[in-house]
Amino acid sequence: MGKVECTIEQGLARVTINRPEALNCFDYETLTALDDIISDIHVNKEVRVVVITGAGEKAFSAGADLKERKTLNESQVRRNVKAIRDVFTAIENLPQPTIAAINGYALGGGFELALACDFRIAATEAQMGLTELSWAIIPGAGGTQRLPRLIGQAKAMELILMAKKIPASEALELGILNRVVERDNLMLECEEFAGKMLENGPLALQQAKYAIRHSGDVDIHTGLAMEAKAYEVIIPTKDRIEALEAFAEKRKPNFKGE
Repeated sequence: MGKVECTIEQGLARVTINRPEALNCFDYETLTALDDIISDIHVNKEVRVVVITGAGEKAFSAGADLKERKTLNESQVRRNVKAIRDVFTAIENLPQPTIAAINGYALGGGFELALACDFRIAATEAQMGLTELSWAIIPGAGGTQRLPRLIGQAKAMELILMAKKIPASEALELGILNRVVERDNLMLECEEFAGKMLENGPLALQQAKYAIRHSGDVDIHTGLAMEAKAYEVIIPTKDRIEALEAFAEKRKPNFKGE
């Protein structure tokens, strides 16, 4: 088995960081494997929703592989940091909605991976945080940018500058998580969460995500124009006509992503 595994079934891609013996930390090989899988998912029309998780019960991911990092020269460290930043940005930019299934520790880069996803659902035992400052570095894969946008600058600065680990319950209160569930129900909850989206038109799903994701980057007038353009993409689709016909015929629509 590889360091990153991916299965696709009925529109749902399940991506698993598969290094449980190393708390699913990211070495360079893992990052390149994840990047290859994410690139494939980006252009795969069969994939409508993505769930990302970690193997085993201890960790979603504990971040960078510090054992490997200790062996690297400065150039290789820069290579690794660029690789992790780029692949998390690629995850954020996937057209399909993404769900982080946080099954355990999500620390440093592991938490940054979760922040790059659209939704985060965690087991009750999960703990998370951007702990890089305790290692005399800073978050380098988007944490200083995504966390403040999610929970506000002051609270994000507190968590980052204090290198705090917080339990799932506190992360839920802060608005970091969408759900907290018992560990045994985590994947079922994620699949049900994904299932609600899988019922909808896949092209509309992607266009809505695009408009929402970029809404914070522009003023309201530009955002409304962007929304109008996203709507225009949907008008000529077969799925839109199928939805109208299904409504008239009182049946469930059969969307094909066309």
